[in-house]
Amino acid sequence: MKFHVEDMTCGGCAKAVTSAILSLDAKAKVTADPITRKVEVETAASRVEIEEVLIEAGYPAKAA
Repeated sequence: MKFHVEDMTCGGCAKAVTSAILSLDAKAKVTADPITRKVEVETAASRVEIEEVLIEAGYPAKAA
């Protein structure tokens, strides 16, 4: 799954986004790039679950 996270602007933000997704699925593979603000996720979790956990973390995402 690919997401665009407008508020992910630095490495700290990317770590927070990654941590939020891993809290949902510890086996997820997450690639977060703050320069492009893109996040790629390989997970068993649904798109809706990922979007919800990112909203809770303060990083709302849109499908990319």
